Amino acid sequence: MNRTLVLVTGLAAGLAVSSGIAQTAAPAAPAAAPAAVAPQAVPAKIALIEFEQAAAATNEGQRSLQDLQKKYEPRKASLDALAAEIDSLTKQLQSAPATTPEDERASRQRAIETKQKQYQRDGEDAQTSYGSDLQDAIGKVAQKMGPVVIQYVQKNGYTMLLDNTGQQGGVSVLWTQAGTDISQAVVDAYNASSGVAAPVPSAPSATRSTPRPAPRPAAAKPAAPK
Repeated sequence: MNRTLVLVTGLAAGLAVSSGIAQTAAPAAPAAAPAAVAPQAVPAKIALIEFEQAAAATNEGQRSLQDLQKKYEPRKASLDALAAEIDSLTKQLQSAPATTPEDERASRQRAIETKQKQYQRDGEDAQTSYGSDLQDAIGKVAQKMGPVVIQYVQKNGYTMLLDNTGQQGGVSVLWTQAGTDISQAVVDAYNASSGVAAPVPSAPSATRSTPRPAPRPAAAKPAAPK
């Protein structure tokens, strides 16, 4: 999603503007060398944000998620139907009479295994495609949310912003005081600036329609020895 680049670029731009203003407004240096000044610690005010989750929690992000759910409903329905068929064939084989010929049992088992492989392949393809579409959709919101984040931290006097999403290789926050997480405040600010209304909640079945591969049905038990 390139959220780190968005934040870094925005911060760099903000710092550059602030530095330019300071240099323009600074008076001319006196001719005499300035007296030595003891270094002073600058109080740090650190803000935390779960950037990816915040982007997904905005009204625009929620609307994008609902659109994705609707897009992948047909593929999920197809996977569910295939899973039900595999389960039915497996139960039929398991309950087949002991007199069922071995070649027929073997043929049924091969048919089940073929459908299981198709189910696994189709499920993985759907999950990969969904993940890519999800990254693109939330990434677009995250890029537009970057300037809002920068404006918020500058307005509220923060000196450092840490992404607490927890991605591999990211910054780990070991301890923090309550009230420093600005994720919800940024979500509210972005919703206000974007003008996008909150989406209407979907039905429970639609909100859980991510096409994730389900556990494979149990294979048929081998026939009892004669």
